[in-house]
Amino acid sequence: MVEQHSGERIVSADLVACVEETIAAAALRYFDREGEFARAVQEATGARLPEPLAVHEVVDTQLILAWRSPTETLCLARSRARLTELTARFAGADAGCVVDLTGGVRIVRLTGVRIADLLCRLGGAGSVPAVGEARRSRLADVPVLALAVRGGETFLVVDRTLLPHLLAWVRETLLDFDAG
Repeated sequence: MVEQHSGERIVSADLVACVEETIAAAALRYFDREGEFARAVQEATGARLPEPLAVHEVVDTQLILAWRSPTETLCLARSRARLTELTARFAGADAGCVVDLTGGVRIVRLTGVRIADLLCRLGGAGSVPAVGEARRSRLADVPVLALAVRGGETFLVVDRTLLPHLLAWVRETLLDFDAG
């Protein structure tokens, strides 16, 4: 099946929204965020599992780790090969597992100065993550995880079936911003 929105860029004067094709995604699932699996993740990535509502980039390993729930961390990898390597490393783990989400979610990268305005318009002030924060909310009435790894850049993680709906709302909102 061909994804209509792969690599799509929506550009306005103050913001760019781009569907990322090269980022692979997985869920790290575990029972104890301080247990055996958490220690194995730290050994493999050089970073601890994120605290609640936190996100951090592990530059050396080209990963982004984001809190998703008390027993789940979202792992974004800059390359499919890096995610495959992590998945193989944790294949026999008893205390946790890696679930490849690459086919099920899409990542939209927002860059620019009006990210907060866009997210407020689509979901309200509670949907805007601070730098280093992961926020689950509803944008355009669909569930989205927003990750602010650094200033001026936010990743939106959305179910792939909901991507066209979200992009349509982003496009219309940016047109409205440009008209106003």
